[in-house]
This record gives sequence, C-alpha cells and structure tokens, in this order.
Amino acid sequence: MLLTKLKEISTRKNLLAPITWLFCGLDDIYCLFLGSLNNLSLLNKQYGLSKGTDEAMFLIEAYRTLRDRGPYPPDQVVKELDGSFAFVVYDSTFGTVFAALGSDGGLKLYWGIAADGSVVISDDLNVIQEGCAKSFAPFPAGCMFHSEGGLMSFEHPLNKLKAMPRIDSEGVMCGANFKVDKFSRVNSIPRVGSESNWMEWEQH
Repeated sequence: MLLTKLKEISTRKNLLAPITWLFCGLDDIYCLFLGSLNNLSLLNKQYGLSKGTDEAMFLIEAYRTLRDRGPYPPDQVVKELDGSFAFVVYDSTFGTVFAALGSDGGLKLYWGIAADGSVVISDDLNVIQEGCAKSFAPFPAGCMFHSEGGLMSFEHPLNKLKAMPRIDSEGVMCGANFKVDKFSRVNSIPRVGSESNWMEWEQH
C-alpha cells in the first residue's frame, strides 16, 4: 500500500511550485525525494557513487550502508545533507520506513495515522486530511523517523522530543506536534561499528 502511495505521489505535478520530485527503486528499496542537496557531488564521492547519481538513488545507497554495515550513526548521516529536502525510504524486505525533513523550513511534510492503523506521510495536506481525518500533524523539521527506532532530532540527537498535543477548535485532540526538549536527554545512542546493524538502535 505504501509503495503504491509513493508512486502516486511521485507522478503528481504542481506547475505553481516547481519543486524537484524524484522516485526510484533498487533491490526492493524505494525512495521518494523532494527538494535538492547542495553537496550531492561531495556525498556521491564520499560513498563511492558515480557523478550522475541523483538524490533519491544516493539516499537508497546511504540507507543500505546504514542498514547493512552501519559505520555511522543515522543522525550523523542525515545531518550531513545540505539543502532543502524531505524524503521517505521504504524497505520492502524488512517492511520498514525511514523518513526525514530538513531543518531550513523550505519544505513542509505531514504525517498521520489512517483508519487501518498505517502511517501516512505526504507534503500534501489534503491527502493527509482525507486519509487520516483529524489524526495528523506537521512532520517536525530537523527530525527523522524510522519504524524501528522511532522519531528523533538529527540536529539534537542527545535530546528527547516532547509531544505537544494538538487541539482543534472543537476541543478534540488530533495528533501532536513535537519539539526538542532541551532539558531531557536520551540515555544513549550507540556509535556502532561496521559489524553492527543500525536498525537495532532505538531511543531509551
């Protein structure tokens, strides 16, 4: 279902807001990327990729490196991305989702829970409202989400995120906004070696 949604979103065009959308898949991993990276050439060189590799393909390769070898903590990898970006990576082999939104405020992303309990992520507020009714919120800028490790700030990885309930005009709670809690720190974020799987990380 998620893969179908990703393909549907990748074909949508908005002539009034010419923002780059990229969609690609490799080895049962799919990526939908919005925006652009200023340091893509440097990142491709760092990961040993060809100069023609676009942002979506780069993220698939970076994700595979994190998943299979884990030489860096995931927050450090995302923090190295320079530009306005939002992305969703779906690993159909493990059934996991990895998503992030840049911190510069140039792009918006929303997420929520559909009636069947699945997570919906989109930059289109109408899609979110139709699929999630009132159970949605803006995806927090400067944060990343993994279905195994949860939500965390890649800018402030040692601080926990605090949920702020969203209340509508009728007094009904409809999702939550998240912000970095400067007074609360996570117990640990493992700095794993190449033999470890990054997906074993989670906040405590």
